[in-house]
Amino acid sequence: MKKYVAEFIGTCVLTLFGCGSAVAANTLLGKSNVVVPLGFSTLLIAFAFGLSIVAMAYSIGNISGCHINPAVSLGMLVSGRMDVKDFVGYIVAQFLGGILGAALLCVILGSNAALGTNGFGEASAMGISAGIAFLVEVILTFVFVLAILGVTSKPENSSVAGLVIGLSLTLIHIMGIPFTGTSVNPARSFGPALMSGFGSLPLSQVWVFILAPLVGGALAALCYNFLSKED
Repeated sequence: MKKYVAEFIGTCVLTLFGCGSAVAANTLLGKSNVVVPLGFSTLLIAFAFGLSIVAMAYSIGNISGCHINPAVSLGMLVSGRMDVKDFVGYIVAQFLGGILGAALLCVILGSNAALGTNGFGEASAMGISAGIAFLVEVILTFVFVLAILGVTSKPENSSVAGLVIGLSLTLIHIMGIPFTGTSVNPARSFGPALMSGFGSLPLSQVWVFILAPLVGGALAALCYNFLSKED
């Protein structure tokens, strides 16, 4: 049970701080009288998500492994590092944590108008289609989960694994924010979309940001299994 609670807390923190920083950065820059490149806010948001992972990795990593992402848990399941019972428990805890994180953000902001949601079409800075958004999320999640599987494969990497994973997530966000806002995490996407309200654009589009990361995570595990298999 403790590891499920840890996943719940970790996903809540990631959603609250990651999405909260996205909202704060865009609001502050929007109200600034200084012309600031859009890339600057992208970096701020990317590091917020990356540092959230680092903080949680060294806080709860020794308890649950700090997946705090259903796509990562699916990758662990497919790679044989996790059983079905724990997988289900992790998924439930992660989604509940994502919902709580988004709910707390609503309370803090006093509004659900902007919660750092993901999107395509008019909700994308690049205006990409649903198909391209799906492809982008699959690729980003594939790279992210592959990095996690690699760095956690050896016990001697445990002291630096959190840092590597956090920096990998930062890299993923730098690439993905202009396209989809970067999900690579169904729980982080579902919470803010749900809090945006029924009938909202984020909730109508969230299926992409649930399915695509899961596909990317599973593909990363299959690829890693193949690459690491002894001849």
